Order: sequence, then structure tokens, then C-alpha cells
Amino acid sequence: MSTGKRIYRPRELSRRQFLGLGAAGAGLLLAGCGGGGQGYGEGGGGGAAEFHGAYPYQLPPIGHYNTFVTNAFFQLTLYQDVLEMPMAMYRWAERKYVPYMATEWGYEPPDVFKVTLRKGAKWSDGSEFTSKDIVATFNILRLQEQLAWNYLASVEPDDEYNLTFKMKDPSTVVERLVLRERIRAHSVYGEWSDKAQQLFDSDADSESKEYRDVVTKFEEFRPEQLVVSGPYNIDKKSITESQLTMDKVDTAWNADRTNFDRMIIYNGEVPAVTPIVLSKDIDYATHGFPLATEKSFKDQGIRILRPPTYSGPALYFNYAKIKAVADPKVRQAIAHAVDMYENATVSLADSARRSEYMTGVSDVLIKDWVSEQDLAGMNPYEHDPDKATSMMEDLGFEKDGGVWVSPEGERMEYELGAPAEFADWSAAAKNLADQLTSFGIKTTVRTVTFTQWEPRVLDGQFEMGIQAWGQGQPHPVYSFQHPLITYNVAASGGGISYDMTQDTESFGEVDLEELIIQTASGLDEEGQKATVTKLSKIFNELLPVIPLWERLGNNPALDGERVTGWLPDSNPIYQNSPYEDSFAVMMIMDGTLKPAGQ
Repeated sequence: MSTGKRIYRPRELSRRQFLGLGAAGAGLLLAGCGGGGQGYGEGGGGGAAEFHGAYPYQLPPIGHYNTFVTNAFFQLTLYQDVLEMPMAMYRWAERKYVPYMATEWGYEPPDVFKVTLRKGAKWSDGSEFTSKDIVATFNILRLQEQLAWNYLASVEPDDEYNLTFKMKDPSTVVERLVLRERIRAHSVYGEWSDKAQQLFDSDADSESKEYRDVVTKFEEFRPEQLVVSGPYNIDKKSITESQLTMDKVDTAWNADRTNFDRMIIYNGEVPAVTPIVLSKDIDYATHGFPLATEKSFKDQGIRILRPPTYSGPALYFNYAKIKAVADPKVRQAIAHAVDMYENATVSLADSARRSEYMTGVSDVLIKDWVSEQDLAGMNPYEHDPDKATSMMEDLGFEKDGGVWVSPEGERMEYELGAPAEFADWSAAAKNLADQLTSFGIKTTVRTVTFTQWEPRVLDGQFEMGIQAWGQGQPHPVYSFQHPLITYNVAASGGGISYDMTQDTESFGEVDLEELIIQTASGLDEEGQKATVTKLSKIFNELLPVIPLWERLGNNPALDGERVTGWLPDSNPIYQNSPYEDSFAVMMIMDGTLKPAGQ
């Protein structure tokens, strides 16, 4: 099967999904507009123990149960983990995995990763959980050319409960890509797995009509319902514009560990969800609430959790449209011109933290990969408008009517795009535009509905924009991939159109794509740190995108109404991202969270 130099064909994701997913791509998970006056919580009466969450989903027939493709219910979100469970989830502070559908795993150098599955687990349709389910899941991921198959050569069952993952490109990220994949049922997807295997066995080209026809037909496949390994499943009859119910699956292997009879999930983005949180009908939400809303939550006695998301908003440039920023020194000047502390404060206050190291990787995460000495040498780009002005003048820029003009005559007057529904990013865009305009880059904000913003960036239909930097994954490779691969090399319309071959002051000419690959190559994490350090220094110098600040969660967690057991803020579980390896999901599944009064 021909795949070219590298595979980058990610599934489409929402902002929250991207924050946690390694192979992140463009976001199209639509928010529902329902919410008001529809009898919140009415799906569960009779004194049943309930957990109430919130997440946007699409109503059928757009919303569906094929969780490999766009618009599936809770595809690649925190709530998919209680439905189609992964083999393990990660505890970030301890840097270790907690077993779920697998019980043992490990590398056998030079090129093998072994997994032993949990015995006795059953799917909700009564079928046994075995290695067939793993093979089916990974065959379809291979059909879709997902990130795991950049590294894998084959997935072979040794018996019903043991598998061998053979690596063509050994990497420490294989553990993550294997263990955190949500496993789907062979009873549902086996037929498609077989069709995919036939293509692989025939060495069909991934761009051939035969291959693409199978992919297209699979993406149109719509199972009648979810078949789950986890302790909850969606009640089809409960799905409305405003909410749905996930009922307890008593046959799940961990059903006796979970304390809730059902989970109610409310539909919608911030505007729809806010009044439901205020009415105390939601126990936990991961939306990016604006400052005034957060204050209202606090006034109601609702606790706010602030876990790291390992990401935040950045200033993106379309290099195909804006030639004046081609020289990294211009971008460095812009970074000095912007007061990022101010931008963070007005956008999200206590849940926004200005990036100290400006490496493109979360300050929390980068300390595990780059030495204190090397981090101390990173340029923090402190706010210094005078220095920024001097840098621009040294580059031959002049002001005309308060606007910078490049030596080639380009007036720096641009549009700054941002997703309208993301209150924190919209606030960041407005403040940034004011600061840039004051500096001499006349900036007009244009907000776009969030379902349209991602495709615009991928298609290169913007001049400047607010998009994410960093990523909620424990290996830095994902943070580098996101702006430079997902929104650039692999973007459908060119994305930011940034040249991946660059001349640097610190390392001469570099191939950024090759360096990104090298950050995750091999099974020696210590050996990878040298490449991560090099790429961090290069990012700090080049600033292909300019990180504005790192977002912490501002997640309302209601204690005592229906749910109790939220751990204190000091507990290391809150080093987990709220989106990937969700601490809330882990606390539901291990019984830490329980009905109030128990």
C-alpha cells in the first residue's frame, strides 16, 4: 500500500477534542441550540443516582453511532471513554497508565509492543471482548490512514487475549497511540475490518479508486446503536435537542465500581449550557466560560476547577497572503509588541497563564523534556514596544499614517479571524487587535461561527487568526505537529503555508518536518530529549505561530447536589487534561465520585 513520506489524514475534531488528541485535525462538532425550558433532568426520576454532564452533539440523522467518522456521538471526547473504553488511561502527574481493557503491556525491543487484554469482559450485545476487537479497531484506523499507522507495520493476535504490535518505525508514542485508542466491537465493525484487510493483502494503493470506494462506503456506514464495553450506553429514545441519557450497563466488567445509574448529557456550547449550570442541573462541564459567567457560578457556590489543558490560543499568520511577516524578526517584534499578560487577564483571568518559555509546548510539559539550563536560555518575549519598534525600523519598515509599511510596500492592515462562540478566544482576538493596531498593524476582528472557522484555517481562507498552540498529550511531538503539520503540511487548502525548510541563527538550515518526526523516533525517551530541545529552541526563535497564553480549565464542578467526592485541588489527578485522560471520567469509573448522601 502506497502511503508516501508520511501519513497525515486526521479525523475532524472540535476544539476540545483537538486539545486532547494526538492526530488532531479540523473541528466540526456542532453545538446544539436547545437548552431552555425542556425539563432538565426529567429523563431520570424515581430516585435514581445521576451524574449530569454537558457536551455538544448532533441530533440524528446527522448524529450517529459510527464513532470512527465525523458527527458520531461523543467521538473522541471524554464521554466516549465510558462507552467504548480504551485499553488504559494516563495519570499525568505519576506518568503511568491505569489499566482498563488491557491488563499488561510493554515493549520488546527492537520493534515489538505487546498487550495482554482483560479476560471475562463482555460487550453490551453479549459478545466476548477479545483480540478480534483490537484487530478490527486498528484495521479500520489503518484504512483511514490514522496516525498510529505512521509507526505500526502490523497488529497480530497471538491468541484471544494477547496481541503483538509490530512497529515499522519504533517510537515511544506507540504506547500512547495503542493504549488510548477507544476499542470498538468486532461484532459491529468486523465486516469492514475484513474488507480493509483484503485491501492490505492485495497491496492496494491508498489513492486508488478501489481503496477510496471502501473508505467512502465505510464513512457512510451507520450502526443501529452503540455496542459498548464501558459501564454506560446511550438510550436512543432519550435523545432530544437539549439532552440525552446514558444508562448503566450492568454487564460491564466495571459496572460495580461506578456509582451512578445513569448519566445525563446536556447538548450545546457555552450559550446553551450556561443557564443549566446556573440552575445547578449540571454537575460538571468543560466549556470555556467567560469571566462574568464564571463569577456567577462562584456566586452560586459552584466550585471552579483549573486543570492544565496543555494548550491555548496563538496568533496564526497565513504566509501565502501576508508577505511582511516572512522574516522571523518581524514575528519576534510582534511578540514583543503584545502584552500577553494583559491579553491573558482580559480573556480568562485566573484560567489563563502567559507562556514563559515560548517553545510551542506547554510550560508544564516542557520541563520534563528540556533542561532548566536550556529553558533559561529561551527568549520569553517580554512586553517591550520600544524594542519592537526599533526591530521593525532596523528591518526597513516605516510608518505611514500610523501603519507599518514593509520595504516592499505592503501596508500591514489585516483581518484577524476567531471563532465567535469561544468566549475566551474571541476576547483574546479583540484585545490583540487593539494592541496590534496601537503598535501599527491595523487589525480588524472578524468572528466566524466555530463550525466554519476550522475549515477556513485549513483552506487558507484567512489573513491572521486565533488558533490553538500546544496539545493535551504527554509527548511534545503532538504540540509541534499541530501548527506545523495539521494546519500547514496536511491542511486541505495549504493552511498557514509555512515553509518547513528554514534558516535559523542557532542551527543553520533545518527541515522542521524531519525534526518533528525525530522527536518521537526510537524507544529511548532520554535520547529524544535532545531533539525536543533543539526543536524547542528553533520554535522559540522562528515563532511560526505566536503563543498568547496557556489555558487552564475553568470547569464548574457542583458538589453536594447530586454528586459528591470531588478531590481537593492539590490532588495530582488534576494534572490530567480535562479533555484527554479526563480526571472526571476516571473518578466516575473508579468510584471516587458518588451520589450525594452516600
